[in-house]
Amino acid sequence: MKQDARTVSVKNIMTNSIISIDSTMSVKDAAKMMEDARVGAIIVMEDNTPIGIVTERDFAIKIVAHAYPIDTKIKSVMSSPLYSIGPDESVRMIADLMYTREIHKLPVIENEKVIGIVTATDLIKQFATCTEVDLQKMYCESITRIYEHFSPYG
Repeated sequence: MKQDARTVSVKNIMTNSIISIDSTMSVKDAAKMMEDARVGAIIVMEDNTPIGIVTERDFAIKIVAHAYPIDTKIKSVMSSPLYSIGPDESVRMIADLMYTREIHKLPVIENEKVIGIVTATDLIKQFATCTEVDLQKMYCESITRIYEHFSPYG
């Protein structure tokens, strides 16, 4: 029996394997770590606290497009502030946050520690297994949220 897609939580679809790098390391070090681990994002840490994220897109847009040298500190090119989500939030909440913030990779944080990451690909896999009824319910909820801003009733 399939779960209702609106109640599936982040912990059910997140990837537990995450890579992090200290904020003082170079973009070259980050790129090498990402290549070795075969991941598309790396969490930037400072004093054991997650402060940002660097993705493949950051390398293409920020580093290459602006011709930063390879010894540039990763903190200079990371995406910050770091948007994150808790492990018990719903998949629907992730989709909404990713859409409104225009992000594709979202760290999962519990007790100030990164415990996983959810990507847009993870969401696509989840929604691909939804029933038609699940999709209709989510669509109606989305439309309601969009149009509530235009309601004369507050």
